[in-house]
Amino acid sequence: MLPKRRVRTAMVPAVLLLLAGLADAPGAAAEPALILKRVMLSTGGVGYFEYQATVAGDADLSLTVPRDRVDDILKSIVVYDDQGGIGTISLPGREPLHALFRELPFGPESLESPQALFKALRGAELQLTGPHPLTGRLVSITAEPVQLPDHAGTVTRHRLSLMTSDGLRQALLEDVETVRPTDDRLRSQLDAALTAIAQHGERDRRTLTLHTTGTGPRERTVRVAYVVDAPLWKTTYRLTLADDTGAAPRGGLQGWAVLENLSGEDWNGVDLTVISGQPVTFRQALYEAYYVARPEIPVEVMGRVLPKLDQGATPAPPPRALTEEQAHRSLTRGLGLGMMNDATGVPAPMMPAPAAKAAPPGQFAAVAAAEAGEAATHVTFHDPAPVTVANGHSLLLPLLNRSVPAEPLALYQPTTEPRHPLAAVRLTNDSGAGLPPGILTLYQRDANGDVIYVGDARLATLPAGEVRLLSFAVDQKMTIDRSDSQTETLSRGRIADGVLELITIDRATTTYTITGAAHEPRKLVIEHPRQTGWDLVVPAADIVETTADAYRITATVAAGQTATVTVAVERPRQDHFELVDIPAEQINFMLNARTLSTELRQAVAKIAQLRATIAENQQKVDRLERNMTELTKDQQRLRDNLQAVTAASDLGHRYVARLGDQENRMDKLSQDLTAARAAAETAQQALADYVKALNL
Repeated sequence: MLPKRRVRTAMVPAVLLLLAGLADAPGAAAEPALILKRVMLSTGGVGYFEYQATVAGDADLSLTVPRDRVDDILKSIVVYDDQGGIGTISLPGREPLHALFRELPFGPESLESPQALFKALRGAELQLTGPHPLTGRLVSITAEPVQLPDHAGTVTRHRLSLMTSDGLRQALLEDVETVRPTDDRLRSQLDAALTAIAQHGERDRRTLTLHTTGTGPRERTVRVAYVVDAPLWKTTYRLTLADDTGAAPRGGLQGWAVLENLSGEDWNGVDLTVISGQPVTFRQALYEAYYVARPEIPVEVMGRVLPKLDQGATPAPPPRALTEEQAHRSLTRGLGLGMMNDATGVPAPMMPAPAAKAAPPGQFAAVAAAEAGEAATHVTFHDPAPVTVANGHSLLLPLLNRSVPAEPLALYQPTTEPRHPLAAVRLTNDSGAGLPPGILTLYQRDANGDVIYVGDARLATLPAGEVRLLSFAVDQKMTIDRSDSQTETLSRGRIADGVLELITIDRATTTYTITGAAHEPRKLVIEHPRQTGWDLVVPAADIVETTADAYRITATVAAGQTATVTVAVERPRQDHFELVDIPAEQINFMLNARTLSTELRQAVAKIAQLRATIAENQQKVDRLERNMTELTKDQQRLRDNLQAVTAASDLGHRYVARLGDQENRMDKLSQDLTAARAAAETAQQALADYVKALNL
């Protein structure tokens, strides 16, 4: 009796045994190996991997890669062969097992157990060997529980039922030595299925086969490269400042690249380059199978024809003529860096530099820095020595090691620290190549050579020749107070078409009062906020640096002294007023503004006079209208009282007499109101005529 695993062993495909025999046979040619030789990592989040192989004539090269990288490889793979050619590049489909079993009479689940396989092979002719050989067509397989001796439990056995030439025969699968389909085609299908499972047993891997062509026995080098996603490499810096800065202070700057090998294979002696830039990168699902949706039409069936009912016809309308405008619309639709020789950061002869001084205590260790190169869109750093990194390991790659201009100063940023400036350093990149962004750790070295840590800073991308201010601590030895004030000055005005246009200058002044350090002088840079529409007037703009959102004003503060820095910005403001409706407070403001011309102030004074006349007449009209309203109410009261008494009574006579007097007063008020309204209209018209005629 054979265990279940021996049933599967019997189905190991003969083609695999044949290939294995050929590989072990004397004189069999080994497939050329692709070896990783070159790696380039970009800050764009991708890596360039280049393999090499030595071949002669036609050759097939295999490259096994993770399945999740196949899309990128299909997008970017490139083959370099100066003396040969490339035929095709093939690889298994994204779902090769699914595609294979689509053509087989059983699915992959049928190979999970012998019972599942035999159920899928019902009706196939099988040959069984063992104690009781049988040949026949499989009818069924049945699981039977069998009691173990001494009631020690049960075990499941499987009974095969075969229809033989002698009738229905049965055999226990566990007693059978081999099971073999008699149909050669079925055996080939089983072999193909098992081969596919073996080839894809390694999870999430795919093997690309590159077919290269060449002539003659001469060996040549074939390079295969692709670009796939890779962990982002990072930059870190170390800057050591000397206590005695001198007139042209410098510091020792080291740069390191931090990177990881997560490619899935070891890097053994590869040529390594890191690239700093912002390349445009894409991903596309090239390893997916896509099908074009097609319309489905009914099958043509000959049968009864049923024409549509005709509803009549009319002549087709002529094309509509286009207007000229409609017709027009229809027609028009990659620097070499040496090693740090001393604590001042003077490079070795690889890079021209001032002569090296004697090395004081606390110097940097010698570092073989990468070779830097400047290109139009990126900076490259190439390690001159081969690099070995195991898969899953990290690496620190030295990028540069040199002396650079580094001037200590204090930087005041009100939004960061309102009372104290920040300790900072003005770093100039004179290396000839750009520096990628990264974290920078600062150290301070005193005259005795003792080095202490003083803070961290963030370095933005620093192109060659540019300057950055790096803040690393709060300078609590200095305090800064600020006061703000704002004024507005009427600059000029003009009148035209009844509209007064005034230009007012708004001025915002900030005074910084700086209390210096007790024992050391300071060079201070004040970052004063910039606002759109405002211009710097104090100090002069030509001695001030600007950033995207601030002015940088430099001042020197002596030890133990107090200094003030005044910053003033101005903006012009334009206002428009209709002269006939100009507010009284605006008139008074202009009458007192000595910056306006005499003619303009005289015109404003005349307008004020005319407006006063208008106001006087309007007050008279308002008074007469109130009197008229009160008199009308009194008349209505008398009429109501008159209705309550007889007209012939004494009281009735009194009411009638008073009504007569009020009628006389009403006539007089009506005449006075008409005259007052006319005078008010005349005064209003006089103002309108005067304003209309003004042009100053």
